[in-house]
Formats: sequence, structure tokens, C-alpha cells
Amino acid sequence: MTRTPEVFGKTVDEHTRCVHYATELDIIAIRFACCDRYYPCYLCHSETADHPAQQWPQDKFDQPAILCGNCWTELTIEAYKAVDSCPECAAPFNPRCAAHSDYYFGS
Repeated sequence: MTRTPEVFGKTVDEHTRCVHYATELDIIAIRFACCDRYYPCYLCHSETADHPAQQWPQDKFDQPAILCGNCWTELTIEAYKAVDSCPECAAPFNPRCAAHSDYYFGS
């Protein structure tokens, strides 16, 4: 039996949308490198975690760190950065998330 990861922060629905980002395309959560917990966004982490966020180092982009909020598939950072939609369920991801990439992933 597969365990569904828990998503922390101010989520507003079962697809990992949060109070900060809740469009139809905002369906991913990011596992933060600093605490090994999924949050919908950096603002949720900032408002609810008791520590500063840390970026994923590039040499760990092969780690599962992205959660599709539609089918709950975990993706590696490499896989996530290479697609515009979930490779498992084809749900589209928000292309504007790339604007916040530096909060999550080192270069």
C-alpha cells in the first residue's frame, strides 16, 4: 500500500492549491530540502515552518521532490523541470512557477 505524502501549509483543496496560489494550474507541492516536507509554495513554508528554506542543490535534482496534486505522483526535480504537465496523468502545470524556481532549486 502506497502512502500519500502529507502536504503542509495553508492548503485550500485536495490538489495542493494554497491561499497564495490557487489557479486551476497550481497543482504541485514541493518537498523542501531543509525539512523533507511538502509545501504548496515558498510562502506557505515561510509562514508555517520554524526555519528558513534551503534550495535543492543541483547534484540532488534526481531526488523525488515534486508532488502532482492531481494524481499524487512524485517526480524528480529533473523530470519536473523537463515537462509542462504530469507525465503520469497529463494534468498541466503552471508555467509561471518557473519564475519562482530560485526559491526551490539551486543552479
